[in-house]
Amino acid sequence: MKQVLFTNVNVFDASGDLPFAGEVLVEGQKIVRVSRATQGMRNMPMSGQTIIDGAGCFLMPGMVEAHTHFSWNDQPSLDAIQRMPPEEHILWCAQVARLYLDMGWTSCVGAAAAKPRLDVVVRNAINDGTIIGPRYTAPSQEITVPGGLGDTTQPHLPQPEFAFGAVVSGADEMRRCVRMFCKYGVDTLKINLSGESITGMSSEQSQFTEDEITTCVQEAKVWGKWVAAHARSTWSVKQCVKQGINVIYHASFLDSEALDLLDQHRHAHHIAPGLAWLINTCHNASEYGLTKDVVHKMGYFKELDAAIESMRALHKRGVHIMPGGDYGFAWTPHGTNAKDLEYFVKHIGMSNMEALLSATVWGAPMMRSTEPLGQIKEGYLADLLLIDGDPLMDITVLQDRKRILAVMKDGVFHREPPTLQQRNQPGRTTMPTRWAA
Repeated sequence: MKQVLFTNVNVFDASGDLPFAGEVLVEGQKIVRVSRATQGMRNMPMSGQTIIDGAGCFLMPGMVEAHTHFSWNDQPSLDAIQRMPPEEHILWCAQVARLYLDMGWTSCVGAAAAKPRLDVVVRNAINDGTIIGPRYTAPSQEITVPGGLGDTTQPHLPQPEFAFGAVVSGADEMRRCVRMFCKYGVDTLKINLSGESITGMSSEQSQFTEDEITTCVQEAKVWGKWVAAHARSTWSVKQCVKQGINVIYHASFLDSEALDLLDQHRHAHHIAPGLAWLINTCHNASEYGLTKDVVHKMGYFKELDAAIESMRALHKRGVHIMPGGDYGFAWTPHGTNAKDLEYFVKHIGMSNMEALLSATVWGAPMMRSTEPLGQIKEGYLADLLLIDGDPLMDITVLQDRKRILAVMKDGVFHREPPTLQQRNQPGRTTMPTRWAA
């Protein structure tokens, strides 16, 4: 079985401890040995191994993106996303999946698909090697109600094919919808429990009845699936706790009761606030008609303040928060996802260490893997990043593809580190040249 030895690296193992100079041995898909060593010294036998001399670079686990929309096509509206023909759409998803792996996201949690089977097909194609991408949990479309977030049909075009989401009304329609997506093979059912101001429904509004939510969750459990919720309003977050919904997206408006509930049930839910959407909608979307005046009227500045306050309160209580900023809109393009970690430090009060933990070990359980991942530890899957720089000193280095020297997923290099020969090529400027293999 092929072995790869990373030597002379600073190992960030995602245990919460500071990095240490050491070596990491990979055999097949897994990490089989982690050794502390003085830089420049090799403690492990080297016979038959591929040796990667990191020259003191930063070795860390691959990152987990908790709110991924491969099929969002960097457009300014839900209509524009949904209207992409399916042939082009699957090619777009393949391109985006590769981009995420390029940027160090070796695992991604699907948060909603633009078409019923799109993300299932992408997941299967990644798993069988047809396309390149991170390990992926495939979601359903967003399940909504008539007039709710995701219902983009028009009065003269009421057909479901014109809806961004899957539109249901009543418990029976919900049951049929969930069963349909389970038949297609999704891993997660996505339900839009609250509104979204950009669509004309306030983020503080909630749209489903408790009976409809209960039916969704019960049916999902029968099929062994998770449920994720778009839940900005206080009521919707409380419903997530009451109903046992696994993943809570946004959670912007939290009163003291909601905070207490999330604290008490912290191990039952995974929270990804999606701050990137709010921050960039408020400050970087003017060219798409979302001027500050427009955004103020929509209530997004109010929601941004509320979301930051809510996340700060959860963080102070020790509740884990995961990165995933609703990327894939025109003003939150794919590939910029690592900005979430900067936002966590700047706005929520996380340390750089905590931000790295949020992107690795904290998010790992969301993948529901039969094999452990998210740490550099013996027996764990070999998802590894070699970084030119120290994210503990500057969290923004993870936003620069050139600083991500190598990406390994399942013990296989997606992007191999530059060799000594490559390093010495005249005029080569596309990769850092600090080290050689």
